[in-house]
Amino acid sequence: MTLMLKTCRIGLAATLFALVTTIAPVAHAAAADLAGVWKGTMETQIGPAETTITIEPGMALAGKVQVMNYEGRIEKGKVEGEKISFKIAIEPGTIAYAGTVKGDEMTLEVTGTRGDKMSLVARRQK
Repeated sequence: MTLMLKTCRIGLAATLFALVTTIAPVAHAAAADLAGVWKGTMETQIGPAETTITIEPGMALAGKVQVMNYEGRIEKGKVEGEKISFKIAIEPGTIAYAGTVKGDEMTLEVTGTRGDKMSLVARRQK
């Protein structure tokens, strides 16, 4: 291997390392910024469902969601920029949440245990 090729590979590796170590904390910081209690109401097939999302402080997206009389821990949580997604497991099955967060407002599409789609706008409680 030529000296020039080795130098290019070392430079590329150093650049990738710098990029990964710079971007990774930003993604984690976004999850930490969401900590708090978020409340909203969504229309379901059985009527309005009060929803409380509690996000715990920390680097990973963790917490719990209470929907009507059901409560589940946040699983498979992801935050990428303004995008957020997570799931909860409750007695009837799994509920998936995906959407965006802008400031103190979370706009989510919720996929119910039977695949039905609902909209939820939750606001951070002060």
